[in-house]
Amino acid sequence: MKYIDEFQDPQLARRLLDDIARTVTRPWSMMEVCGGQTHSIIRHGIDQLLPGNIELIHGPGCPVCVTPLEVIDKALEIASRPGVVFCSFGDMLRVPGSDRDLFRVKSDGGDVRVVYSPLDALRIAQQTPDRQVVFFGVGFETTAPAIAMAAHQAKRLDVRNFSLLVSHVRVPPAIEAIMRSPNCRVQAFLAAGHVCSVMGTLEYPALADTYKVPIVVTGFEPLDILEGIRRAVRQLERGEHHVENAYPRAVRPQGNPVALSVLREVFTTTDRAWRGIGTIADSGWRLTDAYRDYDAEHRFEVTGLATAEPTVCRSGEVLQGLIKPHECAAFGTACTPRTPLGATMVSSEGACAAYYLYRRLATPRTEKTASVD
Repeated sequence: MKYIDEFQDPQLARRLLDDIARTVTRPWSMMEVCGGQTHSIIRHGIDQLLPGNIELIHGPGCPVCVTPLEVIDKALEIASRPGVVFCSFGDMLRVPGSDRDLFRVKSDGGDVRVVYSPLDALRIAQQTPDRQVVFFGVGFETTAPAIAMAAHQAKRLDVRNFSLLVSHVRVPPAIEAIMRSPNCRVQAFLAAGHVCSVMGTLEYPALADTYKVPIVVTGFEPLDILEGIRRAVRQLERGEHHVENAYPRAVRPQGNPVALSVLREVFTTTDRAWRGIGTIADSGWRLTDAYRDYDAEHRFEVTGLATAEPTVCRSGEVLQGLIKPHECAAFGTACTPRTPLGATMVSSEGACAAYYLYRRLATPRTEKTASVD
């Protein structure tokens, strides 16, 4: 398959690895921002194939994982109300709130439905005018245009029984927050190609210049990631710090102008809390005043919720790149995909889920046993 098989070629991967090994002369730590990249790295054993003095730090690039507990609890409260049809992407249903998840609400009689697009939820609202239909809008810049289009269409069609519970987050402010942390060890970033395919790369040069870090936009196949690492190492060894686009087949500097247009119409930036990290200024989106009538938080007035994270769960440290998943005492014992304590074990992009799925229970980095095929 074009752009799949050709980016998993073991011989080309070996050549890239050899070039990285010839280039690196000292230890370097770099962060892949996207959870999809993390899963690809662990699945193909890329971190184990790299020279031992290159460390990959897993970043907070899983939107399900960073959705704050308070928002999850608001979703649970709204979904439990009579007359509500609560729609969501499937990976949100098992994310634990303070005392339950959406599957539990569904088993208790709530009308919770998995949809593949927010426009599916809008159709449900049109077909059931006597019910309030709510879509749970979670994600980075990649999924935001579809949610924005659902709001745009609802307003255009005057669908009054449709609303959105929005918890969208933005990558550039998260990178800045990471670099400002006193515990930061990141010396370069692998930026998420799908985010940049929507937003472009114009926000990144200022970050690279201010914090003196290389930022390389990469895709998700093994050769994409290895090429991103190769370029980042080359910059680090030369003492350079600029933005490179190693994913030109999908990313343009200006991004997607149609998607950006609908985002500007429907959303405005806001401070947003990140689960396990804290509040990051201007790191989220909320509906503009023109779309306030479609804001589920405003419509349902969910307030006064008391939230409580499990004390044994260290997913916040995982999201900040401070520890690897298997360094948490609960990993693989009290916390598994069947009994998750944190969202990082639930989401298809969560680092803990990747480590559990590919049996990285405590594998030393010195064991270079993985393959790229």
